[in-house]
Amino acid sequence: MEALLQAAADFAVADLDLQAEPAAAVAARRSLDDAGLLLVGEVHGVRENPLLIRALMRMFGLTSLALEWPEDLAPAVAAFLAGEALADHPQLWSGDGRITAGHLAVLAERANAGRLELTLFDGAIGADWSWSRRDEAMAARILAGRAGTTRTLVVAGNAHTPVSRTELGVPMGACLARRRPGVREIRIHYCSGYFYNCRPAQFAAIGPGRHQVRLYQHDGALVLDLPSAREALVLQRSQS
Repeated sequence: MEALLQAAADFAVADLDLQAEPAAAVAARRSLDDAGLLLVGEVHGVRENPLLIRALMRMFGLTSLALEWPEDLAPAVAAFLAGEALADHPQLWSGDGRITAGHLAVLAERANAGRLELTLFDGAIGADWSWSRRDEAMAARILAGRAGTTRTLVVAGNAHTPVSRTELGVPMGACLARRRPGVREIRIHYCSGYFYNCRPAQFAAIGPGRHQVRLYQHDGALVLDLPSAREALVLQRSQS
């Protein structure tokens, strides 16, 4: 825990020069105005992910954030954001890249900057679990909590944020779209670089290199280019 807290303290919370094309910014604001939600689909384990979250919250004037973290962590995280030491918890250490030192640093910075309303919406699964049932349950937790009553940025793995059915089943985004027509998804496009999701991995560079962090529309979809991703410092412990 000492190493984790030191890593969070050492993480540089800095502004990203996020540029938004006017039409994309209008579409994102309309999602927040009409549905109260704006979805962001990420690949877990990228160092810049929490900085992108921060940049989007600032761009659209948001103080409410929902994360695909276990809801059982809510008391420990709330106490941490209130200035207490972060309590150890088994679900901090999954190693899948959802929770990083950078996230803790950005959450603390947002809380210190003013009001931060945080919703954690992943939960336990039962014996009748299926991929679609898990996503339906995550959508229900979002709508049942504070995130369901105020303009909120909702961040999850990019398999969960599409607003229509996929080959995996009915994702969380589609469940939210049924209840909140007009909700939109921003998909982060990692143009190159590295990430950590239970193990180190690399993004395949596709097409010409990008040089700007940019939100734009492509074929009607909202896309956020990150030119180069760096591997995040991910919480993990040996399972031996």
